[in-house]
Amino acid sequence: MRRPLATAAVSAGLLGLVAPAAAADVAAAAAAATTIVVAQDGSGDVTTVQAAVDAAPAGSTEAVEILIQPGVYREVVKVGRDKPNLSFIGATGEPEDVVITYDNAAGTPKPDGSGTYGTTGSATVTLAGAGFTAESVTFENAFDEQANPEITNRQAVAVKTTADRMVFDDVRFVGNQDTLYLDSPNATTPARVYVHDSWIEGDVDFIFGRATAVIEDSTIKALRRDSDPSGYIVAPSTSSEDRLGFLITDSRLISNAGPDSYFLGRPWRPSSYPTAEPQVVVRESFLGNHIKDDPWTSMSGRDWADGRALEYRNWGPGAEINADRPQLGDEEAASYEVADYLAGDDGWDPTLGR
Repeated sequence: MRRPLATAAVSAGLLGLVAPAAAADVAAAAAAATTIVVAQDGSGDVTTVQAAVDAAPAGSTEAVEILIQPGVYREVVKVGRDKPNLSFIGATGEPEDVVITYDNAAGTPKPDGSGTYGTTGSATVTLAGAGFTAESVTFENAFDEQANPEITNRQAVAVKTTADRMVFDDVRFVGNQDTLYLDSPNATTPARVYVHDSWIEGDVDFIFGRATAVIEDSTIKALRRDSDPSGYIVAPSTSSEDRLGFLITDSRLISNAGPDSYFLGRPWRPSSYPTAEPQVVVRESFLGNHIKDDPWTSMSGRDWADGRALEYRNWGPGAEINADRPQLGDEEAASYEVADYLAGDDGWDPTLGR
């Protein structure tokens, strides 16, 4: 799904060779068009990603493409629930060329003196509009732990999702602790996320939340950290209303940390949602030697075995089967395919057309 460099004139009313218009003019043009161009040099319709989001029509039932020209966009971006069906598309088809980045952590003081951001507030990009897609973009939280030793709450989210039918293809998620937060609006409302052909890196609980999420054909890099263990890859907090949780399939789990340094995951039951039933399946994936022989562990006194932590036909030096690693049989595994997680009542299939 990678795309070539866009032409200068993208759609009627939105010409890439004019100076950015006033916000009202851009919004009016966006209502009649399907593409908004972001370019830092002023050759597009707006110069920031957030300005493009603000210009997109509210409540659109049609796809609205935000085409982002190469650059490092240092900004916090929020897509509200009133902006469904948006797409962030990197113009060159190479995610390294388009980087949306900021560096807030949970413990970073807010400028107005009202406290710190907290984990949710630390997100570089927050996505609450249903039907969102992203292609060929990097999402980064660049919080520097070593440069900020006074900040002890170091959760630093690159992307937080809270809506249904989210698709990320050829995307990079870059951070350290709590990189990718896959959430839902509330404990009783399902939210599905599909990540394909992407890169996810971090260290502590860096894929977490209560959404139903599939990560397929992707690379998950666990970063070296000066601690023992170095970290935990997943921390699901699956809703008791939806016992599907996370599926990692046909992917590569790699690391620059040492052998036997990482847990695959641990169950997250937040104080605000103690009835969570964490669920994760890792299947048919390469596991590097950073994965511990006993890859699941407890969290805040909650036993991992109280949820579902299963593997199926994984391979590599970190995949050796033992008594601490529950495995699916062939018949059971047939119930944990991509469609079982994503189809829902509406038959949603984001894999079509790949």
